[in-house]
Amino acid sequence: MPDLVRFGVSLDKSLLKKFDRHLAARKCPTRSKAIENLIREEVIGGEWLDGRSPVAGTLTVVYSHHKRQLVNHLLNVQHDYQPIIISTQHIHLDHDNCLEVIVLKGKSAEVQDLADRIRAAKGVKHAALTMTTNV
Repeated sequence: MPDLVRFGVSLDKSLLKKFDRHLAARKCPTRSKAIENLIREEVIGGEWLDGRSPVAGTLTVVYSHHKRQLVNHLLNVQHDYQPIIISTQHIHLDHDNCLEVIVLKGKSAEVQDLADRIRAAKGVKHAALTMTTNV
């Protein structure tokens, strides 16, 4: 277990009350855990800026399967990034829409670039990238 360090934080009382309500709604066990998560998110996000940091993540995409050539375009883009794609899952949401979840592992710049190319495709209705690392 890593060495733990205790430190004090000063906050406006009303902000702390809002924070505590937020933690209760999210089922977060302690303020310490919440602050740890916030710090980790900031540190990790900063490390991704260099573009070389290894990340894992998911790209969740919703698109119209009626858009001409969109499926072929999405497949071609995915083939261009094959080394960082671990798996994909394709789900038919309804008659008009498909959801695809692409699991990724690679350098942060490559993962972000793939997400940007998918988002830019005409017919993609929504694309959300979630990245993480083992910091």
